[in-house]
Amino acid sequence: MQKRAQATWGGRFSEGPSALMQGFSESVSFDCRLAPYDLRVNRAHARMLCAVGLLEAAELKEIESGLTAIEEQVRAGSFIWDQALEDVHMNLEQALGQLTPAAAKLHTGRSRNDQVATDVRLFFKDAAAGLDRRLAGLMRALVRQAGEQREILIPGYTHLQRAQPVSVAHHLLAYVEMLSRDRLRLAQAADRANWCPLGCGAIAGTTLPIDREATARELGFVDAKGRPRITPNSMDAVADRDLFLDFAQACVVIGIHLSRMAEDLILWSSREFSFVDLPDAFCTGSSLMPQKKNPDALELIRGKSGRLAGNLQALVVMTKGLPLTYNRDLQEDKLPIFDSFDQAELCVRVLTGVVDGMHFRPEICAAAVADPALLATDLADWLVTRGVPFREAHHAVGALVRRGEELRVPLDKVPQVEAEAVHAGFQSGWTEVFDLGRALRARERPGMPGPRRIAFELRRWEKTLAGDGEQVGRKPGR
Repeated sequence: MQKRAQATWGGRFSEGPSALMQGFSESVSFDCRLAPYDLRVNRAHARMLCAVGLLEAAELKEIESGLTAIEEQVRAGSFIWDQALEDVHMNLEQALGQLTPAAAKLHTGRSRNDQVATDVRLFFKDAAAGLDRRLAGLMRALVRQAGEQREILIPGYTHLQRAQPVSVAHHLLAYVEMLSRDRLRLAQAADRANWCPLGCGAIAGTTLPIDREATARELGFVDAKGRPRITPNSMDAVADRDLFLDFAQACVVIGIHLSRMAEDLILWSSREFSFVDLPDAFCTGSSLMPQKKNPDALELIRGKSGRLAGNLQALVVMTKGLPLTYNRDLQEDKLPIFDSFDQAELCVRVLTGVVDGMHFRPEICAAAVADPALLATDLADWLVTRGVPFREAHHAVGALVRRGEELRVPLDKVPQVEAEAVHAGFQSGWTEVFDLGRALRARERPGMPGPRRIAFELRRWEKTLAGDGEQVGRKPGR
């Protein structure tokens, strides 16, 4: 018995694909996620076909009614996906065909190549907007914590060694800056996605009198002035996967930033630091050791950052050697993208919960930042203001640090006679440098952690985020 020919392209073949091939080649198990976008594309395409005379008004009415019915099933989770129909596009088209014979005209003037390219661009616009909202929420949580902890000072670290004093607010606002750049990357990806490939066909468009601008406008592929944006080259439109790489790259950098933030919080919450107490809701215990409180949420964020990098690598390797235009390899482009979006969004949500619920320990932070060695650079600057060249001043303070270690006394307690023996510049008054208030007040220039500067940055971010109603990836004017 011959196998039934494939319903969508089987005219060329004498028999249908084997069950093994069907299972191997299907994509509906994951691209069904694109159903809401595919239904939008179908509706816009049908309206365009009617406008140019390739579809009767009555047929359009039947198609739109059918699409609405299918949309309700998809939304309710009751739509039955058929692996034999390969993908989301043919499943929806076949279902529409059960409702109206006019469905046979729906694929006029297009290919699944430009159809899926349009679907994923709509997905990217929504995904970028969704991630942007989550990042804005995390930024607000960080700014709130920074405002509440603005009086707390801690050691800043380089090479994981104590370096110079900073405020907790300055440290947290560093991550706000990073996340703001992540949002910019998402906005750029959304803007590049905002070009409509529908009508490019499989490779060279169509001879039929379609109106690409109409469908672009209908689907929201427009510029700030409402003018339609359509892809200018049909081959590039169906072969290009730059958007996948752009979005995956944006997710990778988000993951890196979240991972670095998680690492700081893991260190700060350790017994050795004890700067911060993490919320119980985002920690776990040990099955053996009852005293343990493990920062599992933060460790998972670190781990998932590697997963995001792996998704980007998969896309890079997949696309690097492909000839134009569409190749079936590209069916595998969606899983990494869906996973990158899901994991990045989940990590941002979890970290927001951690930041919202964590509590600093002011007394422990104060004890750590009281180390006078943190102001060694300030002492070198003090010598510079008295005419000592910086390299010489640096060497002199380093020698003073060594002498203090030899005497087993803190840097600010080295006897005057010993200090003058190290360098003649250490005249009376050099110990005045070892005042944290003085140190922070001396750092009021842009980018520094002075109290007034921190207050300015907090006001700036509070104002920016409070009025942050615009989201990337949205249609202008909507």
